Amino acid sequence: MDTNGTLYLCATPIGNLEDITYRVLRTLREVDVIAAEDTRNSIKLLNHFDIHTPMTSYHEYNKIEKAYQLIEQMRQGKNVALITDAGTPGISDPGEDLVRIALEEGIMVTSLPGAAACVTALTMSGQATRRFAFEAFLPRDKKERTKVLEELQTETRTIILYEAPHHLVSTLEELYEALGNREISICRELTKRHEEVRKTTLEDVLSYYKDHEPRGEYVLVVAGRDRREMEMQAQKAWEEMSLEEHMAIYETQGMARKEAMKQVAKDRGISKREVYQALLEDRSAAE
Repeated sequence: MDTNGTLYLCATPIGNLEDITYRVLRTLREVDVIAAEDTRNSIKLLNHFDIHTPMTSYHEYNKIEKAYQLIEQMRQGKNVALITDAGTPGISDPGEDLVRIALEEGIMVTSLPGAAACVTALTMSGQATRRFAFEAFLPRDKKERTKVLEELQTETRTIILYEAPHHLVSTLEELYEALGNREISICRELTKRHEEVRKTTLEDVLSYYKDHEPRGEYVLVVAGRDRREMEMQAQKAWEEMSLEEHMAIYETQGMARKEAMKQVAKDRGISKREVYQALLEDRSAAE
């Protein structure tokens, strides 16, 4: 019989306190301990709902050591609720490490759904919602940041990022330089009194913030690259290259000549036979 406790991931409001669920409130009252990213912030939430469950800190700087301490408590049969400063634990916060370790240690984990800034922003952005890539905050490390921005250049899914007001303009400038003048929806102060969504372009929003100081927390929802446009550009690049040059790209990667011909045909939208015939004609002309 499993006597371990359970780890409950409890989503908390991202602004409007009315967005908390009855299930989360009941769970926060019933568990043995609440692990909070910032106890000073979370005590305000608990006091508002008259919840007096013992609380402990679980944050970026103690996430591994504290995870094992919490696991030990759950091994003793105690139930633990994890809450973040706002939104769903495990999304762009140290909660993901606690979840990973708990599962590795055989502890049951369950998630109590609720608010998440990324999904809230996406649904009200006016951008395509079927496919999206969540990047959270761009890395602060310059090399890693540059690499991520390079990867985003060919991302065809809608891109969601978080940003603080004091970094907003510089991040928008980097996005404009890396991605060009994409469509973007700027979502600010979600669920709060001054909530705002501005659907525009990177060029126009940069112009706007020259005269308006950024305030509040931001979610940036950026349109992905148009796949048809990418295909057309790739097609044009192949057509500007000779067949032998095109073949050489794959052959230098170790691909057999027949397989290279097949890939070249696919790239150019023609049959393998046409590639073979054209290569024969080029060789005959050279001789």
